[in-house]
Amino acid sequence: MAQLLTPLHGYLSKMQAGEKRFAKRLEQWLEDDYLCWYDLPVGKRQRYADFIIVHPLRGLLLLEVKDWKLDTIHSIDKQFATLLTSNGLKQVFNPLEQARQCAYQLVNQLEQDPQLLSHTGKYRGKLAFPYGYGVVLTNITREQFEATDLNEVLPWNRVLCKDEMLESTAPEDFQQCLWNMFEYQFPKPLTLPMLDRIRWHLFPEIRIGATQGCLFEDSAESSEADSSSLLPDIMKVMDMQQEQLARSLGTGHRVIHGVAGSGKTLILGFRCLYLASLLHKPILVLCYNIALAARLRVLMQEQGIADRVNVYHFHDWCAELLRHHHVDPPAYGADYLGTLVQTVIQAVASGHIPRGQYGAVMIDEGHDFQPDWLKLVSGMVDPETDSLLLLYDDAQSIYNKDKVLDFSLSSVGINVRGRTTVLKLNYRNTDEVFSFAHHFARSYLQALDSDEDHIPLLTPQSAGRHGLEPELRHFDSFSKETRTIAHWLQHWHDNRNMAWSEMCVVYRHTPQGRQLHEALQAAAIPCQWLDSTKTKKQFNPHDDSVKLMTMHSSKGLEFPLVVIAGLGFMPEEGQDVQAEAKLLYVAMTRSTEKLLLTYHQETVFTRLMQGLDILPSLKEGDSYCIQLDS
Repeated sequence: MAQLLTPLHGYLSKMQAGEKRFAKRLEQWLEDDYLCWYDLPVGKRQRYADFIIVHPLRGLLLLEVKDWKLDTIHSIDKQFATLLTSNGLKQVFNPLEQARQCAYQLVNQLEQDPQLLSHTGKYRGKLAFPYGYGVVLTNITREQFEATDLNEVLPWNRVLCKDEMLESTAPEDFQQCLWNMFEYQFPKPLTLPMLDRIRWHLFPEIRIGATQGCLFEDSAESSEADSSSLLPDIMKVMDMQQEQLARSLGTGHRVIHGVAGSGKTLILGFRCLYLASLLHKPILVLCYNIALAARLRVLMQEQGIADRVNVYHFHDWCAELLRHHHVDPPAYGADYLGTLVQTVIQAVASGHIPRGQYGAVMIDEGHDFQPDWLKLVSGMVDPETDSLLLLYDDAQSIYNKDKVLDFSLSSVGINVRGRTTVLKLNYRNTDEVFSFAHHFARSYLQALDSDEDHIPLLTPQSAGRHGLEPELRHFDSFSKETRTIAHWLQHWHDNRNMAWSEMCVVYRHTPQGRQLHEALQAAAIPCQWLDSTKTKKQFNPHDDSVKLMTMHSSKGLEFPLVVIAGLGFMPEEGQDVQAEAKLLYVAMTRSTEKLLLTYHQETVFTRLMQGLDILPSLKEGDSYCIQLDS
């Protein structure tokens, strides 16, 4: 069965009858290595192709589908067709010309990428794979077609007719009609990297940016003439499961169980961009981490949908609900946040705050939400759309020490049986960083199976991207640790051309953050210290400064270089060792390229790390900068 990455259930209402039948034939009669999309814009002029089909050996095919009947075609030439309609004559474009123009726009775009070109032989400088285009006439049989002069403007091999896509049609005959639309074939199939590059060019929304702020890169900013200079050497795109999931969430409640770095937030962003153009009511995005909420707001602003997508830290959202609906908030004092939530719950129950206010609700990092929070939020979804997405990874549940997962999702109004997805591949971290973090975490965290109504603890898998080994460094005092970190940051910026915004220093407790901040200030290093609610709300990944934050605040974020300082303070006496290990695991998995861990005194964690046998052995005199960046 072909992978129809544009889901039928989400488009059936806009499809013509013939398009529905044709889409079902694609699913039924094409093998698993075919990729198919419906109604996608192509090129800078945003021409829409009814269907795009990609096959490793066959190549790229663009199709227009028409439900025309023979007696409704008044006249047709190579540019236009005149149709008989209930409102009189109507002139439209020749569908084959539509498909041809769409194909040429796409080919011109793909030819800007040197890695998709042939570099030898007769096709040197041209695409390294075939492409074709054609028309599907869903209400005209081949016999009817051949009895007319239609083939003068619609060549026989560029057309698939009604009787060639019936239930009784042999799949191989159906496929042959499609491949007749190609004028040539190449002996070598498309490689998987080439398929990913085609997908990268076709669909900007599935691109994974190189930095935190590039969730959706916009290739339309540059001209086609110079776009090749902007192409990254390694293009990152959603994998097939992620893309199909993002496109096929549909209505109803959905849960995505994903390990750290599996693209959960990317899927959330894609979903927001898609729904913002469809829903009349606003979209609500909630998370628990204040800095993550700030980051998501920046992403929505960059895409021009901030007016339709409301992003909040959970408790800020509760306070905003009370303010907007003129409900008196609780007085500040002990357990203010708990009382705040209960005030909102009571106001909703009494009708002072209406339910169903949002066309869709999405909860990022849902493992940090308590049961009564989830019950409150689930009631805010408009029952007509009933669109709720919960993103979850119990291995990153770091805010609640109690076993908050000992409840069923259905008990809090989230009904996801049959609508759950598991993402186990880690794309964020290099294999070296991933292996180190996972080997450390598995000493404290064990994977658990669970049914669809509960949340499992997942065993992650690496996507196989390689880089430098993490490093663990020892110092004789924490003050020397902080000064050396500042020296390293300056070195990477001056001698390795690393932007300040690509660096993050993470610590466990506020006193350590204060010493680190003082060391960075003394070295005149620009630093954004997320030391308060105000600074967390002001967090912007694009600011040209080193980010200094607690392990809790780092959750949901990522940076090319992460320095975890002060491991000698973890775990402190009396602390929950498993909870502290989970917190450290979250901090380590923030790194997309390089990870450095420092300590001044040994703890159970540093001894465990030294015994993992996967770190380089360094003494204090060794040059970490040279070791890391060579």
